[in-house]
Amino acid sequence: MLILVGDNPERIRSEAAFAKLCGACPIPASSGKTNRHRLNRGGNRQANAALYRVVIVRMRGHQPTLDYVQRRTEQGKSRPEIIRCLKRYVAREIYHYLCAPKPLAEPLNAP
Repeated sequence: MLILVGDNPERIRSEAAFAKLCGACPIPASSGKTNRHRLNRGGNRQANAALYRVVIVRMRGHQPTLDYVQRRTEQGKSRPEIIRCLKRYVAREIYHYLCAPKPLAEPLNAP
């Protein structure tokens, strides 16, 4: 992810742009009364693979993720749909760690 962001994280203007760059943004695939989204096959494939690995590991032992998977399964979502949603969530988290504007530190008052 650090290579994807590079030396200039300011070039990525929003979390949605970062998700698109990673290939984690959903693409509408609706038809008629069916409202669906599918996985974006574009973007940086290595970043997308890294997001996938993070999601799979979280689905094995991260309790909030397990609770989310249980809740979405009860709502009728399939495993690939749940993984797609979780990848978008993880991309949002990574964006806030790497690219979000940091507040300026307070200047120290020298005596």
